[in-house]
Amino acid sequence: MAGAMLAVCTTFARADQEAARASGANPLADKVRAANSRFLDVKAATAEGYAPIPCASGITGGAMGIHYVNGQYLKDDKIDIARPEAVMYEPMADGRLQLVAVEYITSKGPASLDGQLFNFNSAPNRYGLGEFYELHVWAWKGNPTGTFADMNPKVSCEHTMAPSQ
Repeated sequence: MAGAMLAVCTTFARADQEAARASGANPLADKVRAANSRFLDVKAATAEGYAPIPCASGITGGAMGIHYVNGQYLKDDKIDIARPEAVMYEPMADGRLQLVAVEYITSKGPASLDGQLFNFNSAPNRYGLGEFYELHVWAWKGNPTGTFADMNPKVSCEHTMAPSQ
């Protein structure tokens, strides 16, 4: 039992170290990672009321991954670093979900978190939502297009399992 716990802790520690290198030591990404590393295990997200929506790929390549969305946080319009509206996972070939980013969403704006401005999304949009402001923070997987870009060319939906799996 102790060996298994040590293995889990070591895995989480390595994931945090890799994320720190990948983020390029961005202060906001560091804060987001510190506040949300509990989501390294997708079970923590589901236990807190997050539910998955299909994997989102970009039309020119890259992806955002599978968003686990918390409907209550989406409705309250509050911006809280430790309560992101969505937690994003990349589906891996072995069936695991790897935490890659979080997303903050509000309908009140212009919005910012720690000085970083959110992106505005008009309506209608592909999400079926009204106008909203959003900020992706790639705190666990480096994004060559930027820590706060929507799509990440290093993320793929290739290994998304069919709903029956």
